[in-house]
Amino acid sequence: MKKVLSLILLAFFTLTIIAQNTAGYAIGDAIQPFSLKNINGKDVALSDYTSAKGFIIVFTCNECPYAKAYQDRILALDKKYAPLGFPVVAVNANDPVAQPADSYEKMQARAKEKGFTFPYLSDPDQVVTKQFGATNTPHTFVVEKNKNNYTLRYAGAIDNDTENSNPQKTRYVIDAVDALLTQKEIPVTKTKAIGCGIKWKKG
Repeated sequence: MKKVLSLILLAFFTLTIIAQNTAGYAIGDAIQPFSLKNINGKDVALSDYTSAKGFIIVFTCNECPYAKAYQDRILALDKKYAPLGFPVVAVNANDPVAQPADSYEKMQARAKEKGFTFPYLSDPDQVVTKQFGATNTPHTFVVEKNKNNYTLRYAGAIDNDTENSNPQKTRYVIDAVDALLTQKEIPVTKTKAIGCGIKWKKG
């Protein structure tokens, strides 16, 4: 009986750990700084940005209609906030085997076509994608940097207008970064990411 009870408890704790790892970071969590390969062949690390106040980290891809619809808005975020200390860092979240349209070569082509001004990083083993708990493309995370500490402050959608047709839209990421820059409370810290489901590595 004791052996059976021990096995049940072990299974429970194992499932709990798996669930926690799958869920990713919660608002207020310290995140692990990462380094991934950029489309120019060089690794990019968050620690490279010595003067940054934080980051707008976007898990995205090449061909998802939602991801493509937001690319101009992501470019606008980088143009506005990189000079203020919150650059965009984009990560391709899809497994390139499960989704050939997200191969490294096609990442390079897409970035050139759109004129990306920010790094577009490859996460072929999806380690960083899972750490953050990203589920969709795009899925956006606003991270605040304080010396060598990185803290998650917002996670979810860029805004609530996937078609970019509503001038009265709620701009979640803009509101979050503006609040951090002015040392105010972020009005909304978590929303549901809207987009294509991430194509996960099999096995």
